[in-house]
Amino acid sequence: MDKKVELYFELKQQHKEIEQRLAELRREITGYLGEHNFTELDIGGYKVKLVQQERKEYDENKLYQALPDPELWRLASRPDTTKISSLLKLNVLSETQLQDTYSVKPITLLHVEKK
Repeated sequence: MDKKVELYFELKQQHKEIEQRLAELRREITGYLGEHNFTELDIGGYKVKLVQQERKEYDENKLYQALPDPELWRLASRPDTTKISSLLKLNVLSETQLQDTYSVKPITLLHVEKK
């Protein structure tokens, strides 16, 4: 068991280092594409693509005020975008109820595919 715990710790450290390196590379690639006004680029044997999305960030106080039913608040429990989206799809909540409870933040996703 000692070896498994040791291996787990080592792999976890490697995972952190890999995540940091991926973040650096992502910044460099998206920066390069942004500087050159590219949204897509074929480079070597890869296709690089930037995809724009909008992500909602809920304000906990405003959301709590918009959900008068304590049971609804319990279901949401905190501003969890996935849970709130599910409640909207199930028609438990309406967009009208959530109006002005969130801000929309644009994000850029990086897709890299092998040709």
